[in-house]
Amino acid sequence: MSNKQNLQENQAAEVIATTGAWVETNKKSIISIVVAVVVIVGGYLGYTYGYQQPREEKAQTLCTDGLRYVQNSDFETALNGEGTFPGYIKIAEDYSGTDGANLANLYAGICFAQQNKYQEALPYLEAYKPGNDQSVSAMALFALAQCYAATNALDKAVETFIEAAEQADNAALSPMCLVEAGKLLESQEKKAEALKLYEQIKNDYPTSTMVVGSPAEIEKYIERAKK
Repeated sequence: MSNKQNLQENQAAEVIATTGAWVETNKKSIISIVVAVVVIVGGYLGYTYGYQQPREEKAQTLCTDGLRYVQNSDFETALNGEGTFPGYIKIAEDYSGTDGANLANLYAGICFAQQNKYQEALPYLEAYKPGNDQSVSAMALFALAQCYAATNALDKAVETFIEAAEQADNAALSPMCLVEAGKLLESQEKKAEALKLYEQIKNDYPTSTMVVGSPAEIEKYIERAKK
């Protein structure tokens, strides 16, 4: 998530005034999510493969086959397929009810988001059912929150960012989620609500990169929300 952290540092003094501006300044964070999901979910597939019924095995194998397209930023092929790979849209449809189809929904949503097709991404990200892995579930919610923000569903975006922070419950991901929720609240002139989230980061995640340091990055957000 280093790209995301660098982006936040560069823009710590700015208030996000519009949803359009918010989307433009957060494109890199979706890329970070894609990379992280590829690594974590890829490991998950390797662990569970071989323990499922044939239909489940096939769905998960196909999901793994599509990772090369995601990693190469060939999102159109990842979605629609080529050759023996049917694409994540078809995997989600043809293997409905399997864990592989669930992951295909997540990948499809991210691939659409990467192409700035946020409205198309929403039904897939909403269809994804979080699993036992807190990090993957939190990143999926983070991606969903970004799409809500990009489609001007700001209240849903804030709510989902907060949900992602709760799901992650760690000093690496939770502060990032909460600060994005706070920035959106500031854009709506809800500074008191934003301040609560910034103070939550400071109090609940004292070892996070936003809190550690002199001056701490989070102090910039707190001072801005107090004005």
